[in-house]
Amino acid sequence: MTEKLTIAIAQLDLHVGAIDKNLAAIRTARNEASRQGADLLVTPELSIAGYPPEDLVLKPAFIAACETAAASLAADTADGGPGVIVGLPWLSNGNLHNAAFILDGGAIIARRAKHELPNYGVFDEKRVFVAGPAPGPVPFRGFRLGVPICEDWWFPAVPETLAETGAEILISTNASPFEDGKQGRRLQLALNRVVETGLPFIFAALTGGQDEIVFDGASFALNADRSIALRMAHFEPGLAITTWQRTATGLVCTPHPIPPDPERLDLVYRAMVMGLADYVNKNNFPGVILGLSGGIDSAISAAVAVDALGPARVRAVMMPSRYTSAHSLEDAAACASLLGIRCDTIPITDATAAFETVLTPLFEGRAPDITEENIQSRARGLILMALSNKLGAMVLTTGNKSEMSVGYATLYGDMCGGYSVLKDVYKTTVFELCRWRNTHRPDNAMGPAGPVMPARVITKPPSAELRDNQTDQDSLPPYECLDEILAGLIEGEASLADLIDAGHDRATVTRIWRLLDRAEYKRRQAPPGVKITQRAFGRDRRYPITNGFTDLIS
Repeated sequence: MTEKLTIAIAQLDLHVGAIDKNLAAIRTARNEASRQGADLLVTPELSIAGYPPEDLVLKPAFIAACETAAASLAADTADGGPGVIVGLPWLSNGNLHNAAFILDGGAIIARRAKHELPNYGVFDEKRVFVAGPAPGPVPFRGFRLGVPICEDWWFPAVPETLAETGAEILISTNASPFEDGKQGRRLQLALNRVVETGLPFIFAALTGGQDEIVFDGASFALNADRSIALRMAHFEPGLAITTWQRTATGLVCTPHPIPPDPERLDLVYRAMVMGLADYVNKNNFPGVILGLSGGIDSAISAAVAVDALGPARVRAVMMPSRYTSAHSLEDAAACASLLGIRCDTIPITDATAAFETVLTPLFEGRAPDITEENIQSRARGLILMALSNKLGAMVLTTGNKSEMSVGYATLYGDMCGGYSVLKDVYKTTVFELCRWRNTHRPDNAMGPAGPVMPARVITKPPSAELRDNQTDQDSLPPYECLDEILAGLIEGEASLADLIDAGHDRATVTRIWRLLDRAEYKRRQAPPGVKITQRAFGRDRRYPITNGFTDLIS
């Protein structure tokens, strides 16, 4: 009986819909796995299609192309090299499944359909896929492999079925999106499955960005004694070889050195970098352009852009008005200099004066108010979009989650653009990230080491500078208070009574709830942005715009 099984884990950054490109990446990984003596290559969930393919799977031509690619890859395995576990949509008896195909000896030797279909948060799998039956083990070169697909191992049923029907190891293909704090929960669930089944476990993960979602990788292997035998890097494609020896107590993996756990802010920042890099590169934008105001949000957005794309592909524009302070001009210029990016200055005074002039007859008898503030923001948006149209670079918006929550963002103004790295980042976390990036350069960053913004950008009171002596706290509570209330309302789905009982002022909670509720129509028109928290705006949180419900306290 064969006593050793060498399994290669391919942690890949795949491209939804780019079947030939994904197939080429899998083949490259297989060639390397073969060179290192692997018996089996494991790829992420839906590795041929990319994840999530969404309604692409409703196109018969797409399904056919995926199956053709799988058959072609199966033919490759006739060379005696590694077998392969790949993922693709599988049409069987009129039902479409999220499936794993096991390829070896020039053929597809088994197919397994995902049993637990997630239908929450960013997932809509029940909309397009049909759940498969509880899967049994796959015989492979003298071993019996359990192949649960992602959500299948988040619950006990599928792993227990596999253990009861003779599986010797659980090998899971995954597309598990990044969330702040999720890494520990994911590992604990895997440990639970190991304890319940008595089987070792492989978590083969996707990495890379796909629209709002970022996949952090960090594939790992656990022995049946719960020891961590392998953990791959976060946010980096790669290949790892695991060697499993059959013993009297089951398969045991030769351990690898385990890297230290990354800091929380390192993970959040790198998710933002990867999300932007893949969005820009996979959509073939030459680079990005953004407004650089001298404030904290545009400063960290510019830093992320440079770390993701390099300074040559990032361009900034300073657009001062008559309310722009001298220190904002100095701080914007200093940010651009520290990052090594071009920064042009285009004053908006004449543009806003022109709008005010043509509107004067209709505004007669009405005092200046937020209307004139929004004209400034929209003039800036018009300039950025004109530059984008002319130069081809995508506009990067700079608004954060706190602002988007309460509607402190201008439609067709500072909300103009194609993507946002701060859309799911609260203002308090923005401050943390700025301080962190000024003292840390993340792995694989294309930007400089050392500070990327002047300290004054972080320490001065935040202001939109749309009127004299304006600060954010003129109209909002302190961000520590605001963000705590927002996190309760958004991530926690807390009632107003819950938040008041937690010690928050009744009037403040009520006002923030109203602002959050009334800004839904704006958020529907916002560009996509990197998902960071458990409840990002968009697919994670689908509130009706026209909504009469209230739990306001009388």
